[in-house]
Amino acid sequence: MAARKTTKKPNVSADELKAYYHDMLLIRRFEEKAGQLYGMGLIGGFCHLYIGQEAVVVGLEATAKEGDSRITTYRDHGHMLACGMDPNGVMAELTGREDGYSKGKGGSMHMFSKDKRFYGGHGIVGANVPLGAGLAFADKYKGNDNVTFTYFGDGAANQGQVYETFNMAALWQLPCIFVIENNQYAMGTSQQRSTSSAEIWERGKAFGIPGEAVDGMDVLAVKAAGETAVAHARSGKGPYILEIKTYRYRGHSMSDPAKYRTREEVQKMRDERDPIEAVRTLLLQGEHATEEDLKAIDKKIKDVVNESAEFAKNSPEPALDELWTDIYATEIPQEA
Repeated sequence: MAARKTTKKPNVSADELKAYYHDMLLIRRFEEKAGQLYGMGLIGGFCHLYIGQEAVVVGLEATAKEGDSRITTYRDHGHMLACGMDPNGVMAELTGREDGYSKGKGGSMHMFSKDKRFYGGHGIVGANVPLGAGLAFADKYKGNDNVTFTYFGDGAANQGQVYETFNMAALWQLPCIFVIENNQYAMGTSQQRSTSSAEIWERGKAFGIPGEAVDGMDVLAVKAAGETAVAHARSGKGPYILEIKTYRYRGHSMSDPAKYRTREEVQKMRDERDPIEAVRTLLLQGEHATEEDLKAIDKKIKDVVNESAEFAKNSPEPALDELWTDIYATEIPQEA
C-alpha cells in the first residue's frame, strides 16, 4: 500500500465556495465569542476552541448525507455547528443553561443531537473511537449505506483502544471513516516528540485499512479526500483513515498558555495558511464575491453569534429535578 497524500481538488461552484466561507467563519466567530464568555465566567469547566481547524469539519461535512453519523472528542463546537446544530442551543449548553442541547447538564464536552446524528463530545481521550465503530456497526447491521465520521486527535492516536478498534473495523468491514485531526501538539507535546511515525495514517496498513494525509488548512483538499473516503466506505469496502494535518491557534484549552511554541510560529500560520483567508482569496480573485459581499456575510454571522450569546444569558439555570432525567434510554415501568 503506497503512501498517499491527496493533491486533487474538487470542482466547486461559487455558491459552494461561499457556503464553505460562511460555515468556517461561523465557527471562527462563535469560538471567539465562546472565549469571551469563558473569560467573563459565564462558561465554566473546560473549554477547547476550534479556531484554526475550521476547514477540517466543514470540508468533511460537505461530503456527508442525511443519515450519516459523527462522533468526536472535546474540541467539538465546530463539529456541532458544521452539522447544522443551532448556535443558540450550543451556546446555551456551553453556559450550562436549560435550553442547551443537553439541558445544561453536559457543557462543552458532552452535548448531543439525535436529530443531527451528532453523538458527542467525549472527554476521555480516544474513548469515542470504539463508540464510532459501534455506530458504523449499527448501520452495517441495518444494511443501509450510511457512514460514521469518527474524529480524534494526534494525541489520541497513541491510545491502545484506537488500534483495537482499527482491527475490529477492518475485520467487519465497518463503514467508518477515522479522522485524525492532527493539530501537531496534542495537549501540549509536539507530534515529533510523542509519536514514532511521521505519518500517523500509515499505521492503518497493519490492519489493511487504506488512508491518506490531507492538508487540513485547505477546505477543498479536505473535501476531495473526504469524497474518496466516503465512496470507499459507502461501497462496502470497510474503514478508511484520513490524517488531516491542521493547526490550532489557541492553546489546548482556555487555561493553556501554550508556552511550548512561539508566538511567531502561530502568527506565521495565521498569515500564510489561514483556511478562511484562503477561501476569501478564491472568492475575490475569481470574482465570485466582492469585499462588500464578504463584509455582509461577516456581519450576518456576528449577529447570529451575538444572538446566541444573549439567548444563553437569558436561558434559565436547569431545575434540580433535571438531574434525574435522561438517565435511561426509556422509562423503567414502576412496579405496582
